[in-house]
Amino acid sequence: MLTKGQQAPVFNGVDQANKPVKSEDFTGSKKVVLYFYPKDDTPGCTIEANQFTALINEFAAADTVVIGVSKDDCASHQAFIDKFSLKVELIADTTGEICEAYGVWQEKEKNGIKKMGIVRSTFVIDKTGKLAEVIYGVTPDGHAQAMLEVVKSL
Repeated sequence: MLTKGQQAPVFNGVDQANKPVKSEDFTGSKKVVLYFYPKDDTPGCTIEANQFTALINEFAAADTVVIGVSKDDCASHQAFIDKFSLKVELIADTTGEICEAYGVWQEKEKNGIKKMGIVRSTFVIDKTGKLAEVIYGVTPDGHAQAMLEVVKSL
């Protein structure tokens, strides 16, 4: 698992419009809130995405981009964005490469059944590319506001 202060793993992916999104695009110019969530258009994921969207202008004022990551494909991400008028970018990590690099692809247990899945997690990356915050096992409600406070303090 990753820890605060270490260099953030490089990420390269495509967003909902199938456009490339790379960590190097932000190094030196923007802070990044990179949040991982299990699945588009599910209750917790919708709460989290809507709350980040509600605060997106405040994140922008703090020189911060908000990027969500799941294993859903670009079409699923675009449908999720359209349905809720989301203002966050969503990376389609269909290979799971980014999830593996950040240590969020883990065994989970629900109703006594164990299976692999994305553990809801968030990483705040400062302008130098270092991890300023690392949280595994995020509770969606109120999380966006807490992350806004973190980026404002950097």
